[in-house]
Amino acid sequence: MAALTLSRKLAILADAAKYDASCASSGSEKRSSAGTKGIGSTEGSGICHSYAPDGRCISLLKLLLTNFCIYDCVYCINRSSSNVQRARFSVDEVVRLTLDFYRRNYIEGLFLSSGIIRSPDHTMEELVRVARTLRETHQFAGYIHLKVIPNAAPELLIEAGRWADRLSTNIELPTDVALEQLAPEKRPSEIRTAMARLRGRLDEAAPEKKSKAAPEKFAPAGQSTQMIVGADGANDAAILTRAAGLYSGYRLKRVYYSAFSPIPDASARLPLKPPPLMREHRLYQADWLIRFYGFDVPEIVSGGQGGDLDLSIDPKLAWAIKRRQDFPIDVNRAERERLLRVPGLGVNAVNRIIASRRYHRLTLADIARMTASIDKVRPFITCADWTPGGLLDDQRLKQKLTPAPQQLSLF
Repeated sequence: MAALTLSRKLAILADAAKYDASCASSGSEKRSSAGTKGIGSTEGSGICHSYAPDGRCISLLKLLLTNFCIYDCVYCINRSSSNVQRARFSVDEVVRLTLDFYRRNYIEGLFLSSGIIRSPDHTMEELVRVARTLRETHQFAGYIHLKVIPNAAPELLIEAGRWADRLSTNIELPTDVALEQLAPEKRPSEIRTAMARLRGRLDEAAPEKKSKAAPEKFAPAGQSTQMIVGADGANDAAILTRAAGLYSGYRLKRVYYSAFSPIPDASARLPLKPPPLMREHRLYQADWLIRFYGFDVPEIVSGGQGGDLDLSIDPKLAWAIKRRQDFPIDVNRAERERLLRVPGLGVNAVNRIIASRRYHRLTLADIARMTASIDKVRPFITCADWTPGGLLDDQRLKQKLTPAPQQLSLF
């Protein structure tokens, strides 16, 4: 059989990497290379596109080192029993591709994962070699995200954190039972152990307020993970409960949600159809509420949805409609925590409200200038020249505030 060309390997292994959603470059800082500027940047606007919290578009070369794998995870298209074309990059090939794409201004960094080849240690060694070669040999100062192989040796995880900006260990599925059934070679305890080791090193690398000495850098953009949604029977309450536990237990930067995509020659244990993409979208919105708006999981998923989020409206609006007795809220007097519960008011809008009301009483026109969703906000607030009157008691309020599908937005 003829050897694959580099371009053919790129086509196969870039396509194989598309199922991993845990790809983002937010939270990293510009690296320096032994006092020199080096090449590459983690800054600027930007193949795979990720978005930083400030809205910047980040372009990353997103690859698998190989789609060969000794594991036979039922939900994975690259499982050992899958009839897919296989390919494998050498370390030097990944380095060369990364540098070539960067010099052409196509990318600002690299996201590198892999199937498991030979052993977890061997695979992790190869991933680390790519990052180390880029940093040491080529003074690459761009963003690098490496996938962690859970049961690789602890010293390999530590070295990975020296060279990478972010590390991610995929939790894969929302429950241990589902993982044991669908990925029998993977152990939930090993995944959690790897995440705990990374958290320990991240805590050690965090700067101490009283110390002037700069700590050794270790994965400055933190760690993340991914859960597949819809491959098992877990409802949204179970998914968000697991996510909340991961945030508090391992201080993750992000939990990514990836809607299950049916694969060729799939097991009868998997669903025939993917979940609605809107479900993935609602989970991201709910995740945002937990991390930045002070909501608890039971608040978000309580009600008559069987533990699932309402797909027709965003979860904050769904909560507010069920809690009409808590509204309206006076934007000129309410504390920040209550303002964050108002549908249509994001963190930035609430900060602007609090800053502006120090100088004058805010009107509805003032609020409209601070948010793009004044129609959503209006029934839930009072201000200097506005009260919602009977709007809040309108039994058709949900229907009136439910946008057409093409108008759906984050908040």
